Amino acid sequence: MSKKIGIIVGSLREHSFNRMIANTIPDLVDSAQYELISIANLPLYNADLDRGEGPDPVKQYREAIQEADGILIVSPEYNSGIPGVLKNALDWASTPTKTAVLIHKPAGVIGATPGVKGTILSQQQIRQTLDATQSYVMPFQKMYISQVMDKIDANTHKLTDETTRKYLGRYVQTFIQWIDQVQQLNE
Repeated sequence: MSKKIGIIVGSLREHSFNRMIANTIPDLVDSAQYELISIANLPLYNADLDRGEGPDPVKQYREAIQEADGILIVSPEYNSGIPGVLKNALDWASTPTKTAVLIHKPAGVIGATPGVKGTILSQQQIRQTLDATQSYVMPFQKMYISQVMDKIDANTHKLTDETTRKYLGRYVQTFIQWIDQVQQLNE
């Protein structure tokens, strides 16, 4: 049975490099189903709003994560850290404390940047936040895409660099195996 992978993009920009990477993933590994999970309509986290299922956009967001076998986060690095919209989204997915949709959810982190360091600092912070939510972050595997503007096609909005496509495809295949390992652990 194919896995359902939710993809969360940590940028709201329509044609962000990370959205282009996210849009390329289904082309690379077709043995899974993919759903882009939008964070665009989530309100700023406020415990006063976090009652019951929360506001409708939060409810829909949490349901999408719940239905996914695993979550891939594809995110830029802003000012040497995690984008605020992504941190807000992860905070919404971390409550209610005992039944949050990220608890024991397999997760992977990918990042693309025009710079040369490939979102290293942002990914460290994302991993730290996912650890705090009790997500099972795929260990030992990192997917940093540097100088991304030279690796994408501005017309198709897809990753075209063959070497990077190969590494990204391998990362996603390893992530699918990680989902299997986590599911066996949780049985």
